[in-house]
Amino acid sequence: MSKVIKGIQVPQRADFVGSFLRPQNLSDSTRNQLVRELTDKQKQLGYHVITDGEFNRTFWHLDFFWGFGGVTHEEGGDVVFNGETARLDRVFLTGKLKAQPHPFIDDFRRVQQFEDGQTIAKLTIPSPAQFFQQLIMPANYAGTIAIYPHLQELIRDIALVYQNFIRQFYDAGGRFLQLDDCTWGAVLGEAASQRYASLSANLDDVKDLLLQVNNQALEGRPADLLVASHICRGNYHSTWFNSGAYDSVADWVFARENVDVLYLEYDDERSGGFEPLAKVSPDKHVVLGLITTKRPELEDKAAIIARIREASKYIPLDRLSLSPQCGFASCAIGNKLTVDEQWAKLRLVKEISDEVWGSNS
Repeated sequence: MSKVIKGIQVPQRADFVGSFLRPQNLSDSTRNQLVRELTDKQKQLGYHVITDGEFNRTFWHLDFFWGFGGVTHEEGGDVVFNGETARLDRVFLTGKLKAQPHPFIDDFRRVQQFEDGQTIAKLTIPSPAQFFQQLIMPANYAGTIAIYPHLQELIRDIALVYQNFIRQFYDAGGRFLQLDDCTWGAVLGEAASQRYASLSANLDDVKDLLLQVNNQALEGRPADLLVASHICRGNYHSTWFNSGAYDSVADWVFARENVDVLYLEYDDERSGGFEPLAKVSPDKHVVLGLITTKRPELEDKAAIIARIREASKYIPLDRLSLSPQCGFASCAIGNKLTVDEQWAKLRLVKEISDEVWGSNS
């Protein structure tokens, strides 16, 4: 559910996922000033949660993984999206996973310094299940199994390094952590059986493992730490990776994942209907990703409000918020829209939110 953290009600009624288009002059020397300008703009639009736009990373997920001991990366990890090949790094194990001071903590402090009495900083990182999937993907499976012959040992060590990171984050003053997770989309669709063939022929067994690693990583987290899960079907240069409704994963992630908030992609027909929202456990808040970041055209305000009302048939309106379905730049390449179009999207989210829930909600 939503919580009051540092005097701020989170999540917001008008919200966003976290990444923003990278400025052309982004560099190590300009990053702090550019993050300041970004957070100033977020505040000016009336948002009470701020992020650094993920200006500290090239990839939404991979940079985080190689912050752990026992992990390395190299060029050549390309992934085929719908109509475009994502140029990624290959990330793999060199030995057992080890916790160590993570560079993302210093990056978080960069945005944390811009908190004030009206705002709280949010950190976005890939989910434990996303890391698990990275390590058992076909290109990595043999190397991972050579180091971790038993999957339960791998899950245990992933959980341990995440638990350690969460402690580092909390000790640095972080109170809002978002886990970005494409695995619940990857386990859907026709290719899912092939994608996870090394784990099990039964996809329900795979879902059990994804749920286990996420929940185990969150064991022992502080009670005043808000944890969200952002469920995505892929976002690279305005393309997508997978399609499928939530129906077949709702009994796992909606009902049993131990998070406070779900950010859900619902910007087109690939996400299916709202009926699975009935399975969201009563302790969770849902942020509806009804505004797309993949196209610059603005959505019709009345149509979005009608969709919010439709979703409220399955989960109470007071447990709902509105956001874009994903970030604007999951990787440094960014999506196919301009900076002005990016901000127009967020201005629309705020206008709709104020109309549905009231400007003071």
